[in-house]
Amino acid sequence: MNISEAKEQIQQKGFLDIEIDARLDIFAEIERLKKEKNAIILAHYYQEPDIQDVADYIGDSLGLAQKARETNADLIVFAGVHFMAETAKILNPTKKVLLPDLKAGCSLADSAPAGPFKAFKEKYPDHIVISYINCTAEIKALSDIICTSGNAEKIIESVPKDKKIIFAPDKNLGAYLAKKTGRDMVLWNGACMVHEIFSLEKITKLKVRHPNAKLIAHPECEEAILAVADYIGSTTQLLKYSQTDTNQEYIVATETGILHQMQQASPNKTFIPAPPNNNCACNDCPHMKLNTLEKLYLCMMYEQPEIKMDETLRLAAKKPMDRMLEISKAAGLLG
Repeated sequence: MNISEAKEQIQQKGFLDIEIDARLDIFAEIERLKKEKNAIILAHYYQEPDIQDVADYIGDSLGLAQKARETNADLIVFAGVHFMAETAKILNPTKKVLLPDLKAGCSLADSAPAGPFKAFKEKYPDHIVISYINCTAEIKALSDIICTSGNAEKIIESVPKDKKIIFAPDKNLGAYLAKKTGRDMVLWNGACMVHEIFSLEKITKLKVRHPNAKLIAHPECEEAILAVADYIGSTTQLLKYSQTDTNQEYIVATETGILHQMQQASPNKTFIPAPPNNNCACNDCPHMKLNTLEKLYLCMMYEQPEIKMDETLRLAAKKPMDRMLEISKAAGLLG
């Protein structure tokens, strides 16, 4: 397929479907394009190892939002899912933001459509809306403060105790935070397909086979998994814990992409992906894994697909994002 045909089919396919010469050193080409275009590659921990290895920054949602806001690059290439690239655009209106595959969505973000959420919010007019960053720009625009799993507790604590809270869109994270902070929150009924599918029965059997392994889990997991976890934290917190803890073996209940960083940071430790309640041995996010090294290269080469946003929507979504970053900085959570 030629370039003009590929560009015409982006909306349908989600990416540039162009054949790449098999002899091309894609790693070297990506490095060349970075310098030539003053580009930065921001990648989430859940991306495939090759993408993590070419990224300028790898992090979770909080770190990625911070890097997106402070970058001096002209071109931001976001190796993650759609809401993350949208977040980068919200914070950088004058920069070009690219996403290798537009169809790299998010089951959690999809679980909170703007129309129904607006109607839900109107039932609780005296409530402050705290939304997890894993949501669309439209949901951010309907929120008072955004949070990530790494700063959610501090965000909730920043709200006066006499103020009621709606927490969206993740019910599992919301329930965990309500229990931890003691706040009575109204929860939107959304969830992440990756974190909801972990099997307690299979994890229990895995722990029998690995009696010395600690179970470390993301707070988006269901309550039954969190109840037996040795440590609960955001993706970055799980990574740091695996580095500083003295244990040698871990069962990891989050998307498997993080195991690449864990293994690199602690090569002598053993990391076992927690099994899901299906026939797979590990739990990959199908949306995150839509991005490939080849799509990343083509996206940088031709500067498409590009994330564009209505300015009124962008400004409305930016307010709660700025509030989150202010609270996080005051709490010492930002570098």
